[in-house]
Amino acid sequence: MKINKMYSYSLLIPAGLIYGLFFLYPTIMSFFFGFTRWNLTDWEWIGLENYIMFFEESSLMIGFKNTFIFAFLTAGLKVVLGLIFAVLLTAKLRTKRFIRSLVFFPVLVSTIAVGIAFSVLLHPSEGLVNTVLGLIGLNGPDWLGNPNLAIYSVAFVDVWKGVGIATVIFIAGMMSIPVDYYEAHQMDGGNKFNAFWHITLPLSRPAINAVIILALIGGLRTFDLVWAMTGGGPGFSSDLIASIIYKQYQAGFYGLSTAGNVLLFLMVAVIVFPIFKYLNRKEVDL
Repeated sequence: MKINKMYSYSLLIPAGLIYGLFFLYPTIMSFFFGFTRWNLTDWEWIGLENYIMFFEESSLMIGFKNTFIFAFLTAGLKVVLGLIFAVLLTAKLRTKRFIRSLVFFPVLVSTIAVGIAFSVLLHPSEGLVNTVLGLIGLNGPDWLGNPNLAIYSVAFVDVWKGVGIATVIFIAGMMSIPVDYYEAHQMDGGNKFNAFWHITLPLSRPAINAVIILALIGGLRTFDLVWAMTGGGPGFSSDLIASIIYKQYQAGFYGLSTAGNVLLFLMVAVIVFPIFKYLNRKEVDL
């Protein structure tokens, strides 16, 4: 028995080594280098100076505000739209397999490619979106050049790209619900809306919780789509915490950007972990 147990644990060693080498070690070293001024060949211990400088960053408050707007807006829309698509795509539709592929396709496309493509589509004078709006007599705004619209434009593109994975998770959750519940509900004279409200929605809560957590983590850490579409501009109007950190790294402030990454990691943990605990308490067993 003891030998079998040791053998079982030995199978975890390769995965444990990979996890320690590529996650634990870089994480620990990030915490350490956040207290230093470093480059590729040398480092100097400076204590909390990087963290103080990071909080003195002029665009930091804009970055925090945009990060929270982006994360919660995209997470909310992915949950709502993903749930709607999942309900439609689990119904008896002839073309549902094709529509499922269509909804999931944007997930497979490179984020940078999506950002560049939508930068062209949303161009104020030559983009397809404003051209179509012009045909019906509407003057389209400068979607990415207007400081009040830029972050929302990027957020809606992120929803377009990410709603497919939410839909797939919801479909998997709904298909795991026993058919007996719906048959019993129908025999009791219930309609489709009541079936959704009292059966589908409560029993899909694990899938809903998974989508909320994944979307929130992704939204709080987003960088590539914003950078591809606006570069944080115009000005600092669409900067997120991650793009501010990248700009510091570009400027050669490696210790400062490392401290920013540590703070971003802690911020994501502080926000997501309590939400995760709260949502898990609300789950309904099948």
